[in-house]
Amino acid sequence: MRDPYDVIGVQKAASETEIKKSFRRLAKKFHPDQNPDDPGAQDKFAEINQAYEILGDQDKRGQFDRGEIGADGKEKAQFHGFGGGNPFGGGRAGGSPFGADDIFSDIFGNMGQSGGMGGGNPFGGGQRQRTSPRASKGQDATVTISATLEHLVSGEKIRVQLPTGKSLDIKIPPGIEHGQQMRLKSQGFDSATGPSGDALITVNIVPHELFEVNGSDLRLELPITLYEAVLGSKIGVPTLSHKVALTIPAGTSSGKTMRLKGKGLPEKGGTFGDLYVTTRLVLPDGGDSGLEALMRDWQDMKPYNVRDEQFSS
Repeated sequence: MRDPYDVIGVQKAASETEIKKSFRRLAKKFHPDQNPDDPGAQDKFAEINQAYEILGDQDKRGQFDRGEIGADGKEKAQFHGFGGGNPFGGGRAGGSPFGADDIFSDIFGNMGQSGGMGGGNPFGGGQRQRTSPRASKGQDATVTISATLEHLVSGEKIRVQLPTGKSLDIKIPPGIEHGQQMRLKSQGFDSATGPSGDALITVNIVPHELFEVNGSDLRLELPITLYEAVLGSKIGVPTLSHKVALTIPAGTSSGKTMRLKGKGLPEKGGTFGDLYVTTRLVLPDGGDSGLEALMRDWQDMKPYNVRDEQFSS
């Protein structure tokens, strides 16, 4: 395999940020989904991921730089030579005269196992047990997306571009809140020796111009006129899916709250929160002399008190 620094296209002294930036650029460029007509893209993409498995991990990168592992991420065979007092080389005390890590132990162990030299290792060293490299899970891919309240209610899927170069269409699960994280199994970076990492998607819910979010419930402020408050009316009220006709009873005060059941956000289990509509009385701009005269007559003929003694001056 090629030197991972050459594969990623960085110098050996490159920083973690430089390595990650170059990797993402190459992964996006050579991702098979972006190159359906290029049969070599898959191999190139796998080579890039293999190189990042080493350079993207601080410990593995150090091992590679010290020559302890190769470009494939596997440990290099160690040869201890014929030093020391052992006539056959520098073996460990109490073990094979060739040393437990010496390549000769494989030779004599195999001969003994196959019946050569009397059916056993004449030097006391059995066949070395080989160990496969430890399976290493791929790196998780993290990304942040924005979802509108309309996305949550409609179930419309959102296109997500992962740093691996892969694109996914995902549906936001019911009950999710702003800043929560979704985990998609095996959608992260590939691994040469183990399972792929996961995709960690943080969901930010976009503030709405009309609705305030309170858990799965929504709150809406509804402006009404003085005559609608006094005489009552039917008003078209927006929800996240369609408008509904809301009855304003005659004599409705500003600040009265009415509930529209099931017009909130989706919850786990298939239910929905509610929409709470609060009236806000709005007088005409610039004042009105006729309205002012009416209110003076009303004040004189039918005064009424809306505050208790705690508000007395």
